[in-house]
This record gives sequence, C-alpha cells and structure tokens, in this order.
Amino acid sequence: MPVESAIAPVLLRWYRSHARQLPWRTPPGSKQRPDPYRVWLSEIMLQQTTVAAVRPYFDRFTARWPTLEDLAAADPADVLAAWAGLGYYSRARNLIACAEAVAREHGGCFPSSEAGLRALPGIGAYTAAAIAAIAFDDPAAVPVDANIERVVARLFAMSTPLPAAKPAIAEAARAIWPAFDGGDMAQALMDLGATICTARAPACIACPLVQQCDGSAGGMAARLPVKAAKRAKPVRHGRALWIERLSGNERQVWLVRRPARGMLGGMRALPGGEWGDTMPSAVAGVSVAGQVKHVFTHFELRLAVDVAQDFTLAVGEGEWWPVETLDAAGLPTLYRRAAGVVLEVE
Repeated sequence: MPVESAIAPVLLRWYRSHARQLPWRTPPGSKQRPDPYRVWLSEIMLQQTTVAAVRPYFDRFTARWPTLEDLAAADPADVLAAWAGLGYYSRARNLIACAEAVAREHGGCFPSSEAGLRALPGIGAYTAAAIAAIAFDDPAAVPVDANIERVVARLFAMSTPLPAAKPAIAEAARAIWPAFDGGDMAQALMDLGATICTARAPACIACPLVQQCDGSAGGMAARLPVKAAKRAKPVRHGRALWIERLSGNERQVWLVRRPARGMLGGMRALPGGEWGDTMPSAVAGVSVAGQVKHVFTHFELRLAVDVAQDFTLAVGEGEWWPVETLDAAGLPTLYRRAAGVVLEVE
C-alpha cells in the first residue's frame, strides 16, 4: 500500500518544477492567490474539453470580458457566439446565469466555500471543489476530475470498474490530501495525469510517485481505472435547410435561433424541423447537398443538408446573414459543418 503521508510532499516538489503554464493559473507556491473569476471560467470551459481546445477561447473571453462584472453585463447572444465551437452549450447559458448571480447577489465576488459555490448556476460538486481548492486553498475541498481519478486509482491499484469505484477513489484522494497547499495539490495531480500518468501508455519511469504506486508495482497501471463497457449511442435524424438570397451583390443566408431550452439552446442555426428517430420528409423544391454526422453526449445525429431554390421559404423569425462573414455568426459546430457541406460543393 502507498504511504499516504509521503505522497503529497513528493508530488508538490515535482509540481514546483514541472507545473504547466496555463493562463488561469498562478505559479506554484506563489503568494498571490489565483483570480476566482479566471479559475471558474477555466473550470467551466474545461468540462468535457481539452486544455488545448480551451486556451484560445479562454484568451478571447478574458480579453473581451476581463472581469466577472464585464461578463455579467454582456449581451447573452455575444457570449453564446463567442462560445461557439466549444460544445455543451448549456455550459454557456449557465455561465451567463452564474455571472449575473454573483454580480447581483455577492457583489461580484465568488463565495469561498464549496457550499456557497454549489448554490450558483452551473456549478456542480466537482467544479465547486476545484474552485474552492484552487482559488481559495480550502483544505476540505478535494476535487476529483478524470486525471485525479486515474492517478488515484493507479496509486492504490483499484480494480473495481467505474463508476462503482468513484466513492472509494474520492475517499483515497482525501486520505492523501495535505492540510495546506490544497490548490497546488489539485493542480499537481491534474498535471501528473495529463502529462505522465496518461490514459494510454503511462510513463511510469518518469513518474515522481512510482515508488508509492501499487498499480505500477503490479504491472497493471495502464489497465486502470477499469471502465464499464460503452453502450452504443442511439441514432437520431434531422434536416437543415440552406436558404440563400442575393441582396445587391451580397449573398445572404437565412439563420434562425434555436429554442432557449434544449440542445444548442439560443444558438444561431440553419432552419429545420425537430430531430427524431426517423428522417423527416424533405421540403418540396429543395436539392440534397449532403449529410453531417455529429456525436452528442447521449446520441448520434445524422443531419441531412438541403438547399432551397426559393428564398421565400425563409419564414418566421430569423435574420439574413452575409455568407462572406458567416464565421462571425457564432454557429455551433454542427451547423458550421452543415454550412460547409453547401459551400464546399459550389
């Protein structure tokens, strides 16, 4: 068994020399506390997403809205457009709601406790613990993300499959947590999991905790944590309609807003009906441009992309958007790909 008391000192020494430089962090051991706004923003962005994908979004967000008060006062449509491409758009809607709540109810300052953070929109158990640990150095806050989960499961050679192993992993993480430097401990474990104790081919020989690791000693580190077999995702079907007109010399395409609630809520999109178990019938007088397959968390969508020959099909609420500046419309990835199907075949 690992000697729990030896893990934190060894790991924190390693972290001081090998910490990743990330725009939402302060250097390890720094007397300057991280900005809770930047920690919160990064944690929301990093959910289900990689650091490499988040960096440019984080830089653009903080350049445009450098403080929580700036974000709370922003036009929600601008925030959703800036989020486009990061996916999981409910996070962006919760981001707006949380910024407004902190500005309105807490004078623009985030609560420092897990309980206070949990009460805010879009902040769950892990995110509350991460913000409390990293931004406020709360020793009682022990965030367990996928990286920390993997490192701890290997340290203690936990062979119970996920998700059943999660409570035991969380308990083991608490057992190795230091009374001080909880924020650095959380980030050290995250960095170790991201750079050395990786999901595939962990570099055990380079790991500062190799002497304490039961998984490495037993030759099973790469197989841990054990994951339950994935279920096949159900398939849903839908259509998107490209309706174009010429206004003067400018090509324009008809865009609508998706309903505020539901998938891609509040985002600009190409018009189209609801998604269902079978492909909806095509609208009369259109030609088929192609199909886009897009994988969401719980299902795979197959979206047929049709081109209308008659711009009078642009009915209801929407807006004509210049095709030349379509990138500025903030279309989610699904509809950017659908537009690409049309524009690439021209």
